Amino acid sequence: MKKLYFYLLSLPYFSLVKAEEAKHLTIDERIDQAFSPIVEKIFSVLFYPISIGEAQAPIILLWLAAAGIFFTLWFKFINLRIFKLAFNTLRGKYSEDDATGEITHFQALSSALAATVGLGNIAGVAIAIGKGGPGAAFWMVLAGFLGMTTKFAECTLGVKYREIQPDGTIVGGPMFYIKEAFSRIKVGWLGSVFAFIFAVFCIGAAFGAGNMFQANQASSQIAHLLNLPTGSGWLLGLVFAVVVGLVIIGGIRRIAKVTSKLVPLMCAVYLIMGLIVLIAHASELGSAVNLIVQQAFNPDAVVGGLLGVLLIGLQRASFSNEAGIGSAPIAHASVKTNHPASEGVVAALGPFIDTVVVCSMTALVVVVTGAYQIADVDGVTMTSKAVSSVSGSFEVILGVAVILFAISTMISWSYYGQQSWRYIFGCNQRAEYTYKILFCLFIILGSAMKIGSVLDFSDAMLFGMAIPNIIAVVILVPIVSLEFKKYLAYTRKKDAE
Repeated sequence: MKKLYFYLLSLPYFSLVKAEEAKHLTIDERIDQAFSPIVEKIFSVLFYPISIGEAQAPIILLWLAAAGIFFTLWFKFINLRIFKLAFNTLRGKYSEDDATGEITHFQALSSALAATVGLGNIAGVAIAIGKGGPGAAFWMVLAGFLGMTTKFAECTLGVKYREIQPDGTIVGGPMFYIKEAFSRIKVGWLGSVFAFIFAVFCIGAAFGAGNMFQANQASSQIAHLLNLPTGSGWLLGLVFAVVVGLVIIGGIRRIAKVTSKLVPLMCAVYLIMGLIVLIAHASELGSAVNLIVQQAFNPDAVVGGLLGVLLIGLQRASFSNEAGIGSAPIAHASVKTNHPASEGVVAALGPFIDTVVVCSMTALVVVVTGAYQIADVDGVTMTSKAVSSVSGSFEVILGVAVILFAISTMISWSYYGQQSWRYIFGCNQRAEYTYKILFCLFIILGSAMKIGSVLDFSDAMLFGMAIPNIIAVVILVPIVSLEFKKYLAYTRKKDAE
């Protein structure tokens, strides 16, 4: 009783101390201080580690790796065989004028890539190399190849089980095929539970990985380039919120229109800049490749050794290309097609472009310039240091690319979250505007918070989606095989005409 009495008397004192401390904090620091404890609890639950030797393996990463291997074996390494078919489908060779849908194959891929090709490729690769050394890049690329098959399967199902709303719009994604999967094994009620859980995590991921992380790194880059004072992140976030808000009000058609122009342009600019850096360091390129491969199997100073660096690469690759997460099927579900597998093969190009091409470029640039060895430099700043070693103007170009990549990712992820929000709260204007306002507010929060807290929240929400999604895809994998056989028969018939 005395202890309780003492505690109650002490409360005003501690409140005054905290109030006094808060006076010396910037707005950014106050926001981070408020949200960090919540993020830590969420992360600790979803990323519960399993000890394997010296390494701590989050169970969710083992889950994604196992899924990628399973799907690759089930479809007999389809990820290495469908490039020609995928590109022919992408350019509209097999498209039908009367096909159901809202956007083209190219627009669907662009919308999905807008959500994946971004700061995960620029900052995420640097974070992986900073934590696990150059060898982490090797495992990122391997994870990208495996992810091609996973994305083929989930996006085929996204189109197969999509629904047309009364207003003519199309909705689809794991929320719908999760229910179908569990209905097939006679536990439909469990499917409804898992579909709801997926939708909740997807909303969280839209606020985190697709929003806060992008805003955080873009704001950091702007602050670095303009030499802005500490604590100005929230103000930059406010500017981003206004720009993104003006686009997302228009729905998937405006999103597709913007991203189909923005993503190819920024990818081209970034890759050209990266190639110039590599050409400038051509004599060291071979050594850089050898170092990446060598460190993949014999890493130095990495906790957990080989397994540790493998897990780091896998985690950042999964964050970057989102294969198995279940986000991409939401965008691909709106495509104009009568053949679900047609969008599956197009979607398989996503992890290849995102991880195998763009992430590899970032890794080589960071390693060949030696930027990964600079002390106290991480994320987008590391990549910025790498490109500026060749030309100071490249730092500005990268800054612009970071901003545009961040905006395109936020725009696409806003749609993913909106579809999940609609699944839970129904299709009405008030609910949708509530979601969009919240989404824009999280842009401001992400810009103000520290990268560690943002990354933990983003990873927790993003990878939480993978649990119900992959279970459903495994149950429905025979349906994917059947749809692929149907599409192959259709394309052969078209080729013979």
